[in-house]
Amino acid sequence: MSRLLYIESSPRKKRAASIDVAHTFLNEYRETHPTDEVITLDLWNHDIPPFDGDIIDAKYAIMHNQAHTEAQRKAWRAVEHTIAEFKNADKYVFSLPMWNFGIPYKLKHYIDVIVQPGYTFNYSPADGYKGLVTNKPALLICARGGAYGSGTGGESLDLQIPYMETILKFIGFTDIRSLIIEPMLSGPEVKDKAVQKAKENAVKWANSF
Repeated sequence: MSRLLYIESSPRKKRAASIDVAHTFLNEYRETHPTDEVITLDLWNHDIPPFDGDIIDAKYAIMHNQAHTEAQRKAWRAVEHTIAEFKNADKYVFSLPMWNFGIPYKLKHYIDVIVQPGYTFNYSPADGYKGLVTNKPALLICARGGAYGSGTGGESLDLQIPYMETILKFIGFTDIRSLIIEPMLSGPEVKDKAVQKAKENAVKWANSF
């Protein structure tokens, strides 16, 4: 049995194309992987630790090999819990809209909490940076208002997929797949066609994920 962690980052819920396609993927995944566990992490209804105060002081204490104060130790437990929750999965699905060419701030906040030295990556002068979350696949289900794919002329403005791929590779992922839904702001007919195509691909991909 595998554990799939679905990380949802759009606040639009029923109006979000990324969530709509993700649910199609997950429904098919449950059908084809009946013994697997699927866990949903809705970042808009999840207590992500604020990365300030005692938490950030605790991080720098670790980096400088200093002991934590009691307040720092207590605060850091929330970070460790969030990281453990993430690392305990075997497979990952992220649904995310493009915001200002990048990702929603809730997802960025979550990433800033889980990407920590000694937990999701290590560094040594001899080997450089080494990711610690390995041998696990990740699927990015990305909705965008415009078109940013190859040949559109908007490639350089896409900071959504490149950022997610960069940060996931940094912490050890090598199997990263992207399912793109675009352009969502080009009228109902174009939008519906893009969503339908993405759902068809989602069903295909769910079988082998």
